[in-house]
Amino acid sequence: MKYPHKKSKAIHFNNPGDPHGLSFICYKNRKFLNYNRTRNYFVDAINRASVRFNFDVWAYVIMPEHVHLLIYPKNEVYSISNILKSIKQPVARKTANFLRSEMPDLANLMKTKEKHHPYRFWQDGCGHDRNIRNYSELMNYFDYIHNNPVKKGLVENPVEWYWSSARDWYLDVEGPIRVSRASFPGKNEF
Repeated sequence: MKYPHKKSKAIHFNNPGDPHGLSFICYKNRKFLNYNRTRNYFVDAINRASVRFNFDVWAYVIMPEHVHLLIYPKNEVYSISNILKSIKQPVARKTANFLRSEMPDLANLMKTKEKHHPYRFWQDGCGHDRNIRNYSELMNYFDYIHNNPVKKGLVENPVEWYWSSARDWYLDVEGPIRVSRASFPGKNEF
């Protein structure tokens, strides 16, 4: 006898004062974020969500098939689930709408066999969310984010990747997503 598959629901810990390391992957690991249009959809979604849900972005990298974010919710009460939804849904919706109307052949790459979700931009599930609990963990994730394009062989130096906060931090050049350096803690402040 077969039992219906029950999706497990991610548990998010919305602890006041905890930064969050967030990662999510494109559907079937496809390189949907390899195009300026979809990257700009993502940038717009992050910038809007950061205002709506009052969080700071400390670090980010937009890779061709996945994203890493380091955010700091400033409210005592917040919902990482709502933050993720406000970032991911607009990107998926705008991309699917554009492709269905302008490039139907490419829209097929987003097709699923699911009745209620016929198109997907992001891999099913919420992605990866981890609460950052100490300064060492914070700096490890910060460095991991910035070194991701180097590790993947896209550039030789993190500051060469435009779609990353490395340029904000190391060259003092504003990137596409607003980075809040003022709220980033020092070693003795965490």
